[in-house]
Amino acid sequence: MNDATKQAVSYPDRLRDVKKHSQTLAVAQPSVMEAFENLHRRAGAADTITTKTKELMALAISVTHGCDDCIAHHVHDALDAGATREELAEALGVAVLMGGGPAMIYASHAIAAVDQFLERAG
Repeated sequence: MNDATKQAVSYPDRLRDVKKHSQTLAVAQPSVMEAFENLHRRAGAADTITTKTKELMALAISVTHGCDDCIAHHVHDALDAGATREELAEALGVAVLMGGGPAMIYASHAIAAVDQFLERAG
C-alpha cells in the first residue's frame, strides 16, 4: 500500500461505518443479527483461550479472507483485549504463511490499521 492509499483509508472510520451499517441490518433482520451477535460474543469470550488470542486468530483469518472491514474490527478488538503491535504483527506473519501473496497484501492493510488505531489512542 503506498502512502497515498494509507492516507485515503481510515480503518477507525471503516469500523464506525461497519457498526452503523450493522445496526441498519439489525433493524431489517433482527433475529439473524441477534443470533450473530450472540455467536460473536460467545466465540470471543475467554475460556481456555484468552480473548486476546482469539482476536489475533480472527485477525489472521480476516487477512487470509481479504476482508478489510473485518480487519478494522479485529485490530480494534485485539488492541482492546491488550494485544501489542508486536503480537499483531506476529499474527499477520502467520496469516501470510497460510495465505501467501494475497494475504501479504491484506496484512499490509492490517498493519496500517494497527498504526491508525494506536495513533488515535495515543
